[in-house]
Amino acid sequence: MKELKLATRCVQSAGKFRLAAALGVLLCAISGPAAAQDANWPSRPVRMIVPFPAGSFTDTVARIVSDHLSKSLGQPVVVENKAGANGLIGVAEAARAAPDGYTLLLTNSSSITINHQVYKKSNYKPKDFTPVTLVLEAPFILVANPEWSQKNSVGSVTDLVRFSSQHPGKVSYGSAGPGNIAHLSFAMLNNRAKIKTTHIPYKSSAQAQLAVVSGELDAAFDTWTALPQIKAGKLKPLAISASKRMTQLPEVPTLEEVGITPFNVTFWIGMLAPAGTPPQIVQRIHSITRGVLDDGKARAALSLQGEVVMVDPANFARRIEKEDSSWGAVIQREGITLD
Repeated sequence: MKELKLATRCVQSAGKFRLAAALGVLLCAISGPAAAQDANWPSRPVRMIVPFPAGSFTDTVARIVSDHLSKSLGQPVVVENKAGANGLIGVAEAARAAPDGYTLLLTNSSSITINHQVYKKSNYKPKDFTPVTLVLEAPFILVANPEWSQKNSVGSVTDLVRFSSQHPGKVSYGSAGPGNIAHLSFAMLNNRAKIKTTHIPYKSSAQAQLAVVSGELDAAFDTWTALPQIKAGKLKPLAISASKRMTQLPEVPTLEEVGITPFNVTFWIGMLAPAGTPPQIVQRIHSITRGVLDDGKARAALSLQGEVVMVDPANFARRIEKEDSSWGAVIQREGITLD
């Protein structure tokens, strides 16, 4: 390399007190090509790993974002579904990818802040990623089967707590398997309200939802996908898990409003890159994604899935750190460990 030869001559000719300056030239010569490479990013297609199946909630969000990112970057952003083991496979692959800006991860909060603390076979941690931006978030809706609710006079969270206190372990609730965020949210409710309920795991949140609709389950913490069932009268909403009410369900109180406090849980979808990805590339992806989320068409499509949010990389990193710690406390208290 011509740059290296030039820098070497500088070092050889430098006096004792100018050695540090000459070494600086050497470092600049070495970093020059890397900086130029960053400036040319992206010069080829970018892949966006989604650790869940095609058609899933996270995949739907990824395809909306990738389509608009492709247009803004001038290069294809190709969604790759790497499903399996509740997200462990895809997230681990993203963690191992080269930190060059050509691999992104679009995933949910459970896979980053919970899985590595629950699964023994997890081989990644939040520190293996550089947060880029949040895309959207959504609170959980505590729902119950309407017939069960009417039969047992459970029309509110207060009623649910009363019934559960009188009948320990009788109330059944479901989620998309043990250790996921909906399961842990109900475990948190049990702890805050000092009640005992029975968890029934399912293979997906959709199956758990159908189980509540059919009366196979009594209750569950559900996502925005429950809204049509609520409007049809097939699910009864009792409370919202976030600190503020949902505009779609303005009459439904938050858990904190009815005295279950502190309780502020939201489910988010975010974009991350392998740790070590150059800051200038991370910032560029963040800025372009901000433009995508400001686009009326993209924003409208994403708003059907949750509340569109934009958080800069530093604040996103702080949020992950905080949630990682808080869920860790719940997991440890409940003694949840999975193979």
